[in-house]
Amino acid sequence: MSILIRANALSKSYGHLKVIDNISVEIESGKLIAIVGPSGAGKSTLLNLLGSLDKPDSGEVFFEGVSYKSLSDKKLAELKNRNIGFVFQFHHLLPEFTALENVAIPSMIAGVSRKKAEEQAAVWLEKVGLEHRLNHKPSELSGGEQQRVAIARALINNPKIVMADEPTGNLDSKNAEQISHLFQTLCSELGITFLIVTHNDSLAAMASKVISLRDGKIV
Repeated sequence: MSILIRANALSKSYGHLKVIDNISVEIESGKLIAIVGPSGAGKSTLLNLLGSLDKPDSGEVFFEGVSYKSLSDKKLAELKNRNIGFVFQFHHLLPEFTALENVAIPSMIAGVSRKKAEEQAAVWLEKVGLEHRLNHKPSELSGGEQQRVAIARALINNPKIVMADEPTGNLDSKNAEQISHLFQTLCSELGITFLIVTHNDSLAAMASKVISLRDGKIV
């Protein structure tokens, strides 16, 4: 099993509060992995460190053997845009753009033409079951549909890993279950790694590996 991300002895504090305490962990390629634990355990902070959205006070993160520390800001931004997709609890869709346009944006940022980006966006929206909602704006979509658009947007650059922070946290139980099954299907069919912070027991139960945190440590 190839290791996609390896973290060595990560620690992170905010003021006097130690949020991550000397954590080492490996994220295997092609797996659905859940990070669980009580509120305040450090789950989101660990996800942000592994995805280079934040920097540790000490320790190091390697992506396919390359240390984030060794990269310039520009190279790190390129690595993230190419290899890591992000999904958050709040979908952060741009309200003035359609579902198709929202999904196409990361591809256009990566230098793909608008026409090609929108063709790719349509393919991904079909994969998440929204082929009939391409031209709807976020305000015309349900909460579950908006989160599906956010997932398609995270996938458009064919990342090696999608990192999701409480992706079902704002959804009712039916939509949460549908999104959970969608992650499982995309992982098994496409071989994309999913690393998901969740309080959702049924989503965690689908994971092939569970990282359980308490007080900033793995338990």
